[in-house]
Amino acid sequence: MRFADYTTLHVGGEAANFISATSEAEFITAIHQADQAGLDVLILGGGSNLLVCDDGFAGLVVHADVRQVVVEEFEEHFVVTAACGEPWDAFVVTCLSSGFNGLEALSGIPGTVGATPIQNVGAYGVEVAQVIQTVRVWDRQLHKVRDLAADECDFTYRSSVFKKNPNRFVVLAVSFVLTRAAESQIAYPQLADALGLEVGDSSASSEIRDAVLHLRLSKAMVLVREDHDSWSAGSFFTNPILDEAQAAALPAQCPRYPSEQGVKVSAAWLIEQSGISRGYGLNDRARISTKHTLALTNRGTATASDILELARDVRLKVQTHFGIELHPEVRCIGFSL
Repeated sequence: MRFADYTTLHVGGEAANFISATSEAEFITAIHQADQAGLDVLILGGGSNLLVCDDGFAGLVVHADVRQVVVEEFEEHFVVTAACGEPWDAFVVTCLSSGFNGLEALSGIPGTVGATPIQNVGAYGVEVAQVIQTVRVWDRQLHKVRDLAADECDFTYRSSVFKKNPNRFVVLAVSFVLTRAAESQIAYPQLADALGLEVGDSSASSEIRDAVLHLRLSKAMVLVREDHDSWSAGSFFTNPILDEAQAAALPAQCPRYPSEQGVKVSAAWLIEQSGISRGYGLNDRARISTKHTLALTNRGTATASDILELARDVRLKVQTHFGIELHPEVRCIGFSL
């Protein structure tokens, strides 16, 4: 297989070995046997957060295509468990149509359920850490299946114990605690504006989903095959988290967001203020999206090296202008920034 055919950036070379696992047992067996043989293993979900080098991957790629959704009903909530290979947005739709609410602000995000706890996926003021009960994993060190409670997952901004230990845990399934409430509270100013509300107000889950999809489409953050602005890995960089002194040194108009780790500032704003506008590129193959400066896009013929060169250029300009180093949200295979 070619990674260009399995990733939303549509770049990347060949995999030396490839298995598509459609059951949990098959998934575990493939990984365990590869570990025993000393092979490097790359777990592939929806390919929406992956940049693989043009030389490809010399080990075993295991495509997580395990599908199942199980619902437990309680008096005031539901626990909905989804297997790792379930497509994320289709899962969100299933939950909302069944009256299981809490994921609506995370609508339109590409990828699979199994990737969400790894990145602690979040959007519009909501993170999956807020609704995850347990994560079922294969522990490659202890050689057994474990169920990790949310407080064992070490969730932080766009990170988790799974991201910090990429060669230990393989996500098998995720259990979410979802509510019966037909309305959810708005936690993000842009979403509140789109709904004509204030932060802290509530709105119907269906209306929140519609507004989120509209916002994401306006930024080319929903995959559309014909639109090269959506041939990206979403936000390529995370928003930097600074200490109080670093944040105070930035211009007052730099957007800031609450964070337990410090002061989170807008990477998109830093990029734009460093002289990089929408549509910017070093060549015609790879460019910043014309709709969102955090997205690096393949204009149809880019290689992984083109995307990497653009990412390094963006990061250098921000570092030169502000003294702040941007860190990739995208997982890079075969190279580092």
